[in-house]
Amino acid sequence: MKNLVLLGGGYGNVRVLSRLLTSALPEDVHITLIDRNSFHCFKTEYYALVAGTVPEQHIRIPFPTHEKLTVVYGDITTIDTSNKQVILNNGKTVSYDDLVIGLGCEDKYHNVPGAQEHTYSIQTIENTRIAYENVNSLPPNSVVGVVGAGLSGVEVASELRESRSDLKILLFDRGSRILSMFPEKLSHYVQKWFDEHDVKIISNSNITKVEENTLFNHDDEIHCDAVIWTAGIQPVEVVRNLDVEKDNSGRIVITKHHHIPTDEHVYVVGDCAALPYAPSAQLAEAQAEQIVTILHKKWNGEQLPDEMPQIKLKGIMGSLGKKHGFGLFNERPLLGRVPRLIKSGILWLYKYHNG
Repeated sequence: MKNLVLLGGGYGNVRVLSRLLTSALPEDVHITLIDRNSFHCFKTEYYALVAGTVPEQHIRIPFPTHEKLTVVYGDITTIDTSNKQVILNNGKTVSYDDLVIGLGCEDKYHNVPGAQEHTYSIQTIENTRIAYENVNSLPPNSVVGVVGAGLSGVEVASELRESRSDLKILLFDRGSRILSMFPEKLSHYVQKWFDEHDVKIISNSNITKVEENTLFNHDDEIHCDAVIWTAGIQPVEVVRNLDVEKDNSGRIVITKHHHIPTDEHVYVVGDCAALPYAPSAQLAEAQAEQIVTILHKKWNGEQLPDEMPQIKLKGIMGSLGKKHGFGLFNERPLLGRVPRLIKSGILWLYKYHNG
């Protein structure tokens, strides 16, 4: 019996599961999923959980049950590709024939002293719970700093504003205009929304140090009762420790067939994979579709294609609270209520289709 082991129950591996368990999975193949939780979390919605505008049950679904699927719970400490084994923190060892690494990312603190110790993270469901409990326990007129004004930071700041109108919210942006990677029209729309909702954007910021209740921006002290860090990501530590080729961001270099160049049995999906796109749930799912195709061909003894189809992303969407949003479709900005409705609709379809 061949054992396909999936590391992490994120967007990529959940898509692998949904495709393999509903298709002609060979009789001699079994799937093992390893995760610390018993459910798949919608990481793209953690901004709403930290703000307290949705309950946790709203942004998670249980893993599927199937006679050919075993779910193992635990934290992964070592990926031993030489012996084709995965070692967990409880000492348990899981052997594999094929492996799909989809362990996601964690915060990157850019060597800023005190950042890891004195800020809240929203990269895991466990850390997001802690952030929610602490931020929503703050008394009125407290100051919350959000470091990093990319998509995550914008959504956290806007959702927190709708949740707590009594808070003073500071959004620290390294650029001269917010969301500078998007067209100016979109940036101006988001800037206007924050102006109208009394969220202060601190442009051209450079956080040099973090202490308890204090941020240092260009060495200027700024009091904050809580700080949420959304200023960059990197692959999780167990992936960073793998002795394989990586790009400048620490992501694993893969072939056109999505496996590492030195081992055709180890695939990488999602935030851990070096791809010419920004990490996203959409990208992880598109990549997972191709990995499933490759696995089926290998199991059936078929030749792998010389070229894989180019991954085409449909666009990017973000929310500004529950009623407004923004998006980029085919390089065209979409602003206002429509992108917010689309985003909510996609979440609903994803939840009930996969659940």
